[in-house]
Amino acid sequence: MPLMPGAEPYRHHGGPVGVLVCHGFTGSPRSMRPWAEALAEDGLSVSLPLLPGHGTHWRDLNITRWPDWYAQVEREFDLLAKECEQVFVVGLSMGGALSLHLAAQRGTAVSGLVLVNPLVTMPGLSHHALPVVRHLVPSTPGIADDIAKPGVEEGGYTRTPLHAAHSMKQLTRIVQGELPQITQPLLLFRSPQDHVVSPASGALLLSRISSTDVEERLLERSFHVATLDHDAEAIFEGSLGFIHRLTADAKG
Repeated sequence: MPLMPGAEPYRHHGGPVGVLVCHGFTGSPRSMRPWAEALAEDGLSVSLPLLPGHGTHWRDLNITRWPDWYAQVEREFDLLAKECEQVFVVGLSMGGALSLHLAAQRGTAVSGLVLVNPLVTMPGLSHHALPVVRHLVPSTPGIADDIAKPGVEEGGYTRTPLHAAHSMKQLTRIVQGELPQITQPLLLFRSPQDHVVSPASGALLLSRISSTDVEERLLERSFHVATLDHDAEAIFEGSLGFIHRLTADAKG
């Protein structure tokens, strides 16, 4: 199955500070490419992988599970860690959940987290039916393109594969249990008008993590895929400022 336009992974060899960039569920690197390029232009080493099952057809995603997605994230992190003195992890939506899981598993090897509308708890009530419904219907209407900026598309799937969605729900449960283990500095960007991830995710994250260096910034003009929306530049600039501060602190 050929890749969708813009779904190609992206990698840039820069300086001794690396950033792993994680896209969301049913999306692709297209939703994160401008952010990755902004990081690269600043001289950072950047890896933006295409997660298994993404960027082709939703049926491909329905035969993958969260350990498959996480394995790709972990592989890319290890490659960056071999090349770089410090590695930061940034993620959107489910990419945020994978980033949190990585932070819990790898501890201080992750220098910091920048998350945009991370998925920590499944929204609404319909997800409670996933264990049964996924065996009856393969998919439901898609969740892509929740973007306030006119004419912008993220190139995500038009259908939501339910076996994969059920696996994503399992991932959120694991992450919820791991939140107290997370101590890394965190910069959280959150859109008050998010039609995909509920405010409960951000609230739960902030209430349970053990990090002491935590900042939340609201994206008032953007919807869920804020990395392509009106506040994208604020995300790019904010993440660079966060990384610069922490790398300067590490140097003493």
